[in-house]
Amino acid sequence: MSKTNQTNVTKLLSRLLETKAETIKLGMDLHARDVVVCVQLDGALPQRPQKMTPADLLTLARGLVAAGRKVYSCYESGPCGYGLHRDLLAAGVTNYVVAAEVLGDARQQKTDNLDATALTDRLDRYVRGNTAAFTVNTVPTPEQEQARARGRVREQLKRSRHQWVARGKSLLLTQGFHITGDWWTERRWTELKPTLPAWLVTELEIMRGVLLPIDTAEKARRKTLEAAAPKNLPKAIGSLTWVLLALEICDWARFKNRRQVSSYTGLCPGVQQSGGSKRDGCINRYGNPRVRALLIELVWRLVRWQPDYPPVKGLVAGIARGAARRKCAVAAARKLGVDLWRLATKQTTPEKLKLIVPVELVAALDAKIKAQAA
Repeated sequence: MSKTNQTNVTKLLSRLLETKAETIKLGMDLHARDVVVCVQLDGALPQRPQKMTPADLLTLARGLVAAGRKVYSCYESGPCGYGLHRDLLAAGVTNYVVAAEVLGDARQQKTDNLDATALTDRLDRYVRGNTAAFTVNTVPTPEQEQARARGRVREQLKRSRHQWVARGKSLLLTQGFHITGDWWTERRWTELKPTLPAWLVTELEIMRGVLLPIDTAEKARRKTLEAAAPKNLPKAIGSLTWVLLALEICDWARFKNRRQVSSYTGLCPGVQQSGGSKRDGCINRYGNPRVRALLIELVWRLVRWQPDYPPVKGLVAGIARGAARRKCAVAAARKLGVDLWRLATKQTTPEKLKLIVPVELVAALDAKIKAQAA
């Protein structure tokens, strides 16, 4: 921490302590290198926001807590994660990580200072008892974050592999070679290499040097994730899908009712109502985008392998086409999320949901249970 910043924080701390305010609220707009902080003393108007480093903020917070002040703070969830949240809690601050949303007003302006001020205003209302002022996110534990990262890194490896494969195909096509499939695998490359110019082989070998380690790492990670799945999953609900959903959600038991599950998936329709008119709009996309994508993908697999599952019967029958069919799939995904929550928390069984469990898996599970009992 520089001497200039240290002096500014010391002066700010002294000025805040001179006010004798008992409750201090900090609305923060967090960035990678700095944080814009807006301070409110008791019920007074928010002060002018100030920019400081996270270390400066923690120094300020510790000084206020040490002086016996009750300190509340909040910032929006985002790419900076939960490290600052845990540091603030350790310093004795009551901090909230809230769902990101549009904080602007009718002036059509968006600045860090305005965001920090708006968060301070909402924090004040929340502390006073208005729990609808903002939505507080559930913060995962460090262990849950590490487990979630394993699934996300695999997805990044998969995406990176796809990009490099496409780059190789694009380069081949510019030279008149229309290649389909995985050109970079050992067997295919052995067949393809003699037919290519030497300079093109050199360029593609560089790409293969990147592709092969990525492919090896992705397959190893996929195998590890699939091994953690239960053995009696219904047909079409793959081991990888189940594990990725569990890692993203962290704990299925966190949801108290089906409304919370649907809200987290972001598949609820946005309602537009005025006077006597009311209609459902686009889905709000309010929750976890990875969970949402997994559920939509799973719905289309269920259409093929679980035609008796009630939410997908309309899709199986083909009662809609085009955009209407996609809307039916979204509605089915919303119901599927709730049913998976009920399965994970032992509130129901696949049979009650009319989901088929492969017979060989059931027999193997029964044999394992009998062997353990013996």
